[in-house]
Amino acid sequence: MASSKNPTLQKLIDKFSNSRDFTISFVLHVILVAIFGTTVLFQAVQEPPDFEGEAGGFTSGDASATTPPPQDTPPVPTTPNITVTPTSNPVNTITTVAPSPVNFSMAPMIITPVNPTTPTTEISAPKPTASADGLTGAQASAIKAFTGGWGKGSGSGTGTRNREFEFTAYIGKYSGGNWNSTIQIANNKIWNGSLPNLLDFMSTRSKNKVKTNYQNVEAIDLNVAENQCKLFSVKPPFVFMTGTRDFKLSQLEVDNLQKYIRLGGAVWGDSSVPGRNSRFDIAFRREMKRVIPDVDKDWETLPLNHPIYTSQAYYPEIKEVPPGLNFYREPIFALKIYGEVAIIYTANDYGDMWQIGLNEQGQIDTRRNEKNQYVAINDVIFNNRAIYLRNITPESLNNTYKFGTNVVIHLLTRWENKTRTAASL
Repeated sequence: MASSKNPTLQKLIDKFSNSRDFTISFVLHVILVAIFGTTVLFQAVQEPPDFEGEAGGFTSGDASATTPPPQDTPPVPTTPNITVTPTSNPVNTITTVAPSPVNFSMAPMIITPVNPTTPTTEISAPKPTASADGLTGAQASAIKAFTGGWGKGSGSGTGTRNREFEFTAYIGKYSGGNWNSTIQIANNKIWNGSLPNLLDFMSTRSKNKVKTNYQNVEAIDLNVAENQCKLFSVKPPFVFMTGTRDFKLSQLEVDNLQKYIRLGGAVWGDSSVPGRNSRFDIAFRREMKRVIPDVDKDWETLPLNHPIYTSQAYYPEIKEVPPGLNFYREPIFALKIYGEVAIIYTANDYGDMWQIGLNEQGQIDTRRNEKNQYVAINDVIFNNRAIYLRNITPESLNNTYKFGTNVVIHLLTRWENKTRTAASL
């Protein structure tokens, strides 16, 4: 008689019966799944966001940055959902509800309005005692007294050609370095070179309306006591500093220059090595920051709308920085006080170009004296003008001389607008 059981089920039972090892293994697996199936073996941890200098980071990731010392951090409790409930009580009541990782809600906050009937005390603004640039009336008066003798007649501070000027400028003799790198000295007298030739150009081209006393250019010692320093007795509009070497000013020199520029004088630095990062370039920038150490003042480039380039300039055709020696064309840098240029710096070595003088016709001045020496030329530069030293042509020299004139006239007139209203400050 055939079995009434399902043939397939019967075969499976027979298989288990005949395979004892398989049956035992199967039963053990069932037991293990029942015991450990709901146990969490590893807790998932969410990585914090990367705030270092990788893509999308918030800091630079600089390896040199100081790493803060490790601190014991208390465990952070689960952030509760915060609800602010409005109340008529002046003190807001803050209640918390069960934590929720997703929802966050805040009821409108009650802000007590200001009583419009509360009397207020009117405070009158004090009378201004300084201009927008921080120049006080007393300071403006001191600058006016120091600078008032440079320009003759009335003027608007633009340096127009119908005005007359008279002044004396100096080569700055400073500690260390080679302050005399662009001048020629004989018998302790400066008779040729950069500043004398520039001032000669100004007097000659203006038909002596601009009296520069170019035949009396001197080297002024900056490392002397204040009561012996000519900066304060002669009152020059600027002192010309140049060189090729590293140098460090003495504290006395820093003090003298600091007082001098705050009275209205100026320092004009011109590197005798064209371009940036020469030894003089680095030293001059560094030492002048000792003269003007204010943290809110730093070197800035003069824009092309500055008065030395515009229609207000003595030579308005000079509308940009002229190329200097070997065609260097660095921008013009300045440090300012009270919004006006106090220190101006040219890194294109105009001084060595000005060791080649020009005559009234704008050509290179090749005159010689009774000793057969050039009157207005440093022959070393002149003889090497097409070998090592380039851009020494009548056209380029004229442009740099005109640019230098614009700078000098601006230094002569830059305080006039501010000091004219000194009494009202």
